[in-house]
Amino acid sequence: MLAPVMHETALCSTAASSDAESGIPPRPVSDVSAGVGLCGLAGLIAWLLVCRNWGVIGDALALPGPHAPLAGPYAALVALIASGVPMVTWSVVVDKVHRRPSTGIDWHHPRPLRDVIDGAVIKLAGLWATWALIAFVYALGRWYWRGNYLFAMELLGYAAPALFLGAVPYVLWLDRVLIEPRDGAWHFGAMLIGRPGWDRAEIAHHLRAWAVKGFFIAFMLSIVTLGFMEEVKADFGHIAGDIGAIGPVPLANVATDFMFMVDVQIAMVGYLLTIKPLDAHIRSANPLLAGWLAALLCYPPFNSVPLLDYHPNTADWSYWLAGRTALLWIWAVLLVGLTAIYAWATVAFGLRFSNLTYRGVLTNGPYAWTRHPAYLAKNTFWWLMTLPFLVTTHSPVDAVRDTVALALLGGVYYWRARTEEAHLLAADAKYRDYHAWMGQYGPITARLNRLGRWLLRLRAR
Repeated sequence: MLAPVMHETALCSTAASSDAESGIPPRPVSDVSAGVGLCGLAGLIAWLLVCRNWGVIGDALALPGPHAPLAGPYAALVALIASGVPMVTWSVVVDKVHRRPSTGIDWHHPRPLRDVIDGAVIKLAGLWATWALIAFVYALGRWYWRGNYLFAMELLGYAAPALFLGAVPYVLWLDRVLIEPRDGAWHFGAMLIGRPGWDRAEIAHHLRAWAVKGFFIAFMLSIVTLGFMEEVKADFGHIAGDIGAIGPVPLANVATDFMFMVDVQIAMVGYLLTIKPLDAHIRSANPLLAGWLAALLCYPPFNSVPLLDYHPNTADWSYWLAGRTALLWIWAVLLVGLTAIYAWATVAFGLRFSNLTYRGVLTNGPYAWTRHPAYLAKNTFWWLMTLPFLVTTHSPVDAVRDTVALALLGGVYYWRARTEEAHLLAADAKYRDYHAWMGQYGPITARLNRLGRWLLRLRAR
């Protein structure tokens, strides 16, 4: 069980005392405090406002260069720094994550540099070979060389020399303070150069973890700039004028786009900062093949399965509810609320968001209500957004087909949730405590469990 810090205990004291008064045992303390994600969100919003008002700022300060909103892709990349730096600062200064035993670091007894050079060379060989393997996969995957992925490949190409050279001082510095410097990279390097002592299980863990990073970093880089640039360019004056004429649809669209932008930006920071000094490293990557299949079916290029495509001959909510002003407003509030929950579920992770991995146990925020708030919110959003049982062809066959397709996609997310739970249940006793608590007392999870048991009893009768 991972040792929580005192600050996190204080954050949960109110909820724990409330639970105690009602006879409910306290919820396990989260390994990520709420302040981490909130700092990142504040930094992201502050930079977004700077980008939107750059013309005014430039005029006021007489800055050189164009005085126009910063709506380019590199301004969106700076947003990663704007959100990442506050999260790192809070994590280190307030939560003191670098001092947790789970980092595997002893800051007080660094080894002499001469004692770590030999092991660091082996580890660097493993790291560089891993990165070469990822680059080879990028070269083979044709989807990486078209569309939005071209920007991701360009960025990674620029970053490669810095990563290659920067790994040397980083590994030498970290190996001096690691209690056990022989991690997966060392075992992989030892195997490659023929050094004894390598372990097959450590290598498998290392390759799975880097497979997650290699796949999702490229995907996230391909989309991280798009939403930010759209929010910079959004014309709220025009949107406000449209409310009286066509209702809340434009406002709801820009609000939901903002939530998705927040999700992508915070998640991207999480993928980039999987490092031990911040206690944000990957403890384990999902070893279950079913878990990988379920997750990859949700992302390109694997999500192009025709059976899961519920879009043919559909129109969105604004088409079907056009002219019904009250219903449009209700729908808009629901859609914005669902995307807010979805974004909140990512923000709550702080520096630790990552698919298919275990990087600590999260029990606060929306995870105090259900074990899978993001999946629940996202799938509900799709049903309300698309209304797949209504089709423009007015064909019952098309309506049934689209409804079944969306239901099957929901089934994939249910499968994905179960494989994630199986991984985490095997990985950490603290998650097992959280899983059991939610099943018994979680406001949403416990009710769904009771409903499932009632249906099973009904079926048995």
